[in-house]
Amino acid sequence: MNTESAQGPGLLHRSGRWCARHAWRVVALWVLALMGLGLANHTWGGSFADSFSLPGTSTQTGADLLAAHTTGSGGTASAVVLTTDEGPVTGHRAAIDSAVADLRRLPDVLSVTDPFTTPGAVSADGGSAQVTVRFDGNPASFDPSYLTGVDTAVEPLRAADVTVEYGAPLGELATPKSADRASEAIGLAVAVLVLLIGFGSIAATGLPLLTAVIGLAVSLAGLGLLAGQFGFAQAAPTLAAMMGLGVGIDYALFLATRYRALLHAGTETLEAVGRTVATSGRAVLVAAATVAMALGGLCASGVGFIGALGFAAGLSVVVAAAASVTLTPALLGLLGRRIDRFHVRRPVAEPTGESDVWHRWALRVSRRPWLFLVSGLLVLGVLAVPVASLQLGHVDAGAQSTSRTDRRAYDLITEGFGPGANGPLTVVTHLDSRHIASEGLRKDLAAALQRDLAAVPGVASVTPPVASPDHALLITTVVPTTGPQDRATADLIHTLRDETVPQALSGTGATGYLTGTTAAAQTFTDTLTAKLSLIIAVVVAAAFLLLLAVFRSPLVALKAAVLNLFSIAAAYGVVVAVFQWGWGSSLFGLGEKVPVESYVPMMMFAIVFGLSMDYEVFLLSRIRETWLQHGDNHLAVATGIAATARVITCAALIMTSVFLAFLLSTNVAVKMLALGLGVSVIIDATVVRLLLVPASMYLFGRANWWLPGWLDRLLPHLDPEGPAAGPEVLPPPSPEAGPARAPAPGHEVAAEPEPAPALDVAPARGDRR
Repeated sequence: MNTESAQGPGLLHRSGRWCARHAWRVVALWVLALMGLGLANHTWGGSFADSFSLPGTSTQTGADLLAAHTTGSGGTASAVVLTTDEGPVTGHRAAIDSAVADLRRLPDVLSVTDPFTTPGAVSADGGSAQVTVRFDGNPASFDPSYLTGVDTAVEPLRAADVTVEYGAPLGELATPKSADRASEAIGLAVAVLVLLIGFGSIAATGLPLLTAVIGLAVSLAGLGLLAGQFGFAQAAPTLAAMMGLGVGIDYALFLATRYRALLHAGTETLEAVGRTVATSGRAVLVAAATVAMALGGLCASGVGFIGALGFAAGLSVVVAAAASVTLTPALLGLLGRRIDRFHVRRPVAEPTGESDVWHRWALRVSRRPWLFLVSGLLVLGVLAVPVASLQLGHVDAGAQSTSRTDRRAYDLITEGFGPGANGPLTVVTHLDSRHIASEGLRKDLAAALQRDLAAVPGVASVTPPVASPDHALLITTVVPTTGPQDRATADLIHTLRDETVPQALSGTGATGYLTGTTAAAQTFTDTLTAKLSLIIAVVVAAAFLLLLAVFRSPLVALKAAVLNLFSIAAAYGVVVAVFQWGWGSSLFGLGEKVPVESYVPMMMFAIVFGLSMDYEVFLLSRIRETWLQHGDNHLAVATGIAATARVITCAALIMTSVFLAFLLSTNVAVKMLALGLGVSVIIDATVVRLLLVPASMYLFGRANWWLPGWLDRLLPHLDPEGPAAGPEVLPPPSPEAGPARAPAPGHEVAAEPEPAPALDVAPARGDRR
């Protein structure tokens, strides 16, 4: 007996029928939401740029002191690099002076340095020069039209055959975003192909795509509108697109598949929609809640940059789920039984009968569960081996494509000034009242500080410390011998910040701070590394509690969390091997080995853990349906695998294609996320779903569904249809317990109250179910 027959249709069942009955109203509401948010975004929307705020750190304190005590030292600095093929740049001094003056007149510019009066701004051979422009904001977030003014200011230089390149972050403004649009198109094209091959029906193919695209457009418009008020990273819209498109197609596909199965079983259209939302819609909401909760766990990092990325991705997931349980039922109501009218081959729904390949696979796993469990864990263990050498850092412009101006500027600086000139460090010394009042004391302290800094291994040069206009600060620049993303540079930053500067200023009453873009990036990495274990604990604990409340089984919830950790470790290993070890990195447009971007592991963990739960929830929901009907663990596991195999396989192929298509992005961090997420989906859809989940559930038998009475009373009932009837709370299996009798084979599983498919799976030897 099911809940609806005993208590009447539940909330989700009624909402599904309502959406199908008032389909045009629902469609109109989504179209109005899209148009309204799109117009608002066009009018008031903002842009996206990386901005790190680390209050309380040495880096942030130093930057704040510079802004408070100097003129033109705040904001964001970006280099304009000049070079000539023949002769020194001094031969073009008039054109350079004119360009510097024009740059100073641009809006949002705080200051522009004159390379001929700035120490170290002209290379030793005179062939290159750097003009440092400070903006009142991050230029990467400016409107692309701003670049026209910059180009106009430097046009006289280009006319004089001087090569001009823009360093980061100004160079990021000149980077075309067409690659991300191409990635989305490729993902959609692959989705169409997979759906046509997997299900045969043109209408069934178009419905998930339409739902996902509308949901994605709404979420991106809303995100752009929010960007006008809050800061979002440059990768935020790309990450939101990856997540929204992937899960949006998956969720709608899961509902459409159940609906078609109900139609094939003879269920009336409105009733089929209602039951679809009540069963598969419930699974979608649980899956989306798990993903959103995992992404929300990023807020525990305490870093606004990471929390904003998690919010952007979570917003797209929530909108995708909302579209799936409202817009999808409306479209199903409009299509009715015409969902299979146009097809490229005989449409298929869920598998039935013992001859199905997935039924035979379930039978094979049930006979040797230990073999399949150990084999799956071994595969994940091998993939996870590279994690032991994980190196976090910030990927600098030197890893970007040579088609980008910021990469060419990076190379010119390396050639003319050395690799460390791409990431200079600034030491800010806050003086006490004695040094402020005495020029002699200031000079003595400056000389001693410069001497101590220059003596540190890994330092290429140190500029003489210069006092701020109010004499409250001493400011000096330290140029490392290595590039910003090298491990040696990270070690140097730690040495200067933790040892050299404090020791040099000990007993003087002055306080030193290490700041600058490279120092900020390293501080950001250190902060995230320290917070990673907290994020993992928060997300795993929250997911465990949610699954415990939904599936009412401590063992099922614990198993899901543990297996997902193995899956994430394997995905981490692949990312380290490709990007850090360089195995095949050239295939993805990288010409060198790079560290793993500091925020990628944290983002990957939240996203992968959430997405892993997607397929886990889809599979376990179907297993639990059969368990509640028959109380037979082996039958339930086999039914869940056979009934969800096609839809999960197709969904995994689509989501993998969507993620891997973003390897075309010019952003290296996005490439890392794309590869890691794509690999994780493959692992979850194969090793986890086909080996580890069924093998472990066969081995645990009836213990899978054991729940102590006191815990059952304590847990909230999250089932929108009400508490399900059936053998939900059971004691642990006893050795004498015999197997539950399975119904006769040959019945198709559709949805409650249709009879579950009888897959006569023999229990493993020694199993008591």
